[in-house]
Amino acid sequence: MRPALLLFGYTLAVAWWAPALLSRLTARGISPRLGLAAWLTAMASALASAAAALDFLVRTAADGWNRLAEVVCRSVAGHACAQTVYSSAAFELVLAAIAVLAALATAWLAWRYGRRVQQARQQTRAHGEAARIAGHALPGVTAAVVLDAPRPAAYCVPGRPGTIVLTSGALALLDPAQLAAVLSHERAHLASRHHLLIALARGLAAVFPAVPLFARGPQNVTRLAEMCADDAATRHSGRRTLMAALLVMATGAAVPASALGVMACAVTARLQRLAEAPVRARHARYGLALTGVMLLLAGVPCLLALTPA
Repeated sequence: MRPALLLFGYTLAVAWWAPALLSRLTARGISPRLGLAAWLTAMASALASAAAALDFLVRTAADGWNRLAEVVCRSVAGHACAQTVYSSAAFELVLAAIAVLAALATAWLAWRYGRRVQQARQQTRAHGEAARIAGHALPGVTAAVVLDAPRPAAYCVPGRPGTIVLTSGALALLDPAQLAAVLSHERAHLASRHHLLIALARGLAAVFPAVPLFARGPQNVTRLAEMCADDAATRHSGRRTLMAALLVMATGAAVPASALGVMACAVTARLQRLAEAPVRARHARYGLALTGVMLLLAGVPCLLALTPA
């Protein structure tokens, strides 16, 4: 019973306290891949520890209700728990009710998560099909379509095949180099399957909206996935070209590259990150910190699971 209590305590600690630490380490987008991995590791660690705790309880229950009642009673009251207490029908009835409610709650949460993910997949598939029907192919670019809309926009729709969608407003503002940067950004999303990670985070947020780790997960996973795609586009097109493209998409007006030096301080966190010159020492420090956090998140549940009963 002790390992189950320790694992439940660890789950609560990670679910409520980890978001503040991870937000601080990943706010500036330094080492976004490690940051993305750290958020996903925290979510997986919390879920795994909760599942392990439930497994301990199920295995204890399998030994018999009398044994389970004794373990629960002594875990709470220690030696003050007498046999007349845990052998009573009322005590066993309470335990049985708790077990049934826990089983029903777990089944309902699993059904809700599966339903959420299935709805998201259906919406994505329908949107991709509509975009391919309503749009026209972008000359010289595979798996990219253009929709007639004045507002500049570019995004990718996963599927078979994955599709990059741009609006005519974006094409009217982007020069060839900026368009190549935008396409590289969206291809990076598709190649890294960021949509799966974002769908995972959003599904957990829908199931556990009151848990800080899962409630804040989608926003941070999406932000770090965008920064990972920014890095891929930067390697292909250069930082300044990507910054110009992002400004065009954000402002709806063509921005010359020569103006980026004075405008970068007034734009979003992604542009500020691209505007800053990379510092190897800073990347190393944040990388070590994030790696250490991931090792703790992965190792602590294993150690707690091995704790003698």
